[in-house]
Amino acid sequence: MRIVGGDLKGRAIMPPAGYQARPTTDFAKEGLFNTLTNELDFEEISVLDLFSGTGSISYEFASRGCKDIIAVEMNPANASFIKKTAAALKLNGSIQVVHHNVFDFFGICTKKFDVIFADPPYAIEGLDTIPDKVFSREILNEDGLLILEHPAAYSFEAHPAFIKERKYGNVHFSYFRNKKI
Repeated sequence: MRIVGGDLKGRAIMPPAGYQARPTTDFAKEGLFNTLTNELDFEEISVLDLFSGTGSISYEFASRGCKDIIAVEMNPANASFIKKTAAALKLNGSIQVVHHNVFDFFGICTKKFDVIFADPPYAIEGLDTIPDKVFSREILNEDGLLILEHPAAYSFEAHPAFIKERKYGNVHFSYFRNKKI
């Protein structure tokens, strides 16, 4: 796994053997960030990375200049790995790691974000409810963007906030825009 763009492009991220997370593939990250580069000013946005896993998505945002990233990860070993890697990459000023259950975090989060990226475990119960949970908590700024990574078994096209889906191999990203629905 590597950082695919920005100032840290090419830097390898090496989780330890037996690491319990499914990182977004480099191919899918390249496609995702090629799309986002045309839509966002990375230096001006705040990002919430839910189900952070390896922290890969947080590192990509930080590598492109984002200075306000919160990575939420429930697994203590994974949260520790993200903290250590962010420090090694000198990103600890940009990335704050929160060791917490994402669904519980929704209840205590008081900050609003411009972009929320969620990459839940594909077998997690309630994956299909994540967009509604995000929108009901009002943690996404007006006109903010929610990006949900999910397997092909899910379709969100009928959701009122859905704007598009992009597929990169077996990885699917559904995009939602926070608008009054």
